[in-house]
Amino acid sequence: MKKYNYIHPFLFVSFIYLICFAFRAFEYLLLRTDQSMFGEAFIHKLLGILVLGIALQYVTLNWSEIGFTKHAVVKNIHYGLLLGASVYLIAYGTEFFMQMWRNGSPSFKIYVTSYGIDGNQGMQRGILFFLFCIVGNIINVVMEEGIFRGLFIRLLEAKNSFIKAMVFSSVLFGFWHIAAPVRSFLDGEISPMGMLLTAFILVLTTGITGAKFCLLTKITGSLWMSMADHFFNNTIINLLHITTISGADQIQVIRISIAQTLSFLIVLIIYFRSGAGKKPTIRNEI
Repeated sequence: MKKYNYIHPFLFVSFIYLICFAFRAFEYLLLRTDQSMFGEAFIHKLLGILVLGIALQYVTLNWSEIGFTKHAVVKNIHYGLLLGASVYLIAYGTEFFMQMWRNGSPSFKIYVTSYGIDGNQGMQRGILFFLFCIVGNIINVVMEEGIFRGLFIRLLEAKNSFIKAMVFSSVLFGFWHIAAPVRSFLDGEISPMGMLLTAFILVLTTGITGAKFCLLTKITGSLWMSMADHFFNNTIINLLHITTISGADQIQVIRISIAQTLSFLIVLIIYFRSGAGKKPTIRNEI
């Protein structure tokens, strides 16, 4: 009998979440590795993977049972990258033509930045920075998908419906992203109202995105497609930029909103048409 059958899922999930969020707050507020040459807050993600491993030992689950399955790995990664590429092709194209209409003389540039709520930071073109970006985003998706869509959904579904598990996990994922606006407020970069507004938008948009990743996990029976889509989303924002005569990525928020809205609608349609709601969330089919 799995040990998670004897725990209170909401309390245990909340406990794991608070531990991971404490590591995240420490890195964002004190270490600030995303503002260093690494351009990515990766230390709390590595610690999160460690926490995930310890939690799996405690509830006697293995990695395959939370979505790191051996089934259709390459196919699902391919579909995830294809989904991300498709919606961002439309999103980048829309932003490009919007800038042309505004006489901004837009052009595409490839360089490495770190994402910021008030615009991307930095402009690096060295091979090492591209490597940091790729590795950092891999660490990011392994931790976040493993925790939020893997462990949390598996534990919450033991005594609740998939929809309830998805909602709770996605709300936590939304609040996961308030560290950046809180830091900007503490640094005097934005006002209290600006912090609240930015935090609200981030919680809403990333919560919906988290729900999309949950649906992808349900549709495919593993984490691989959600990880690939998540990876593409983060990496393309770090690497491919639209510059104009007055700056770079000035309406990036519109680009991201278009991509994520399209992506969510596509996944939602697939979810209902595939009958995935009637299947187990994690499947180890051969």
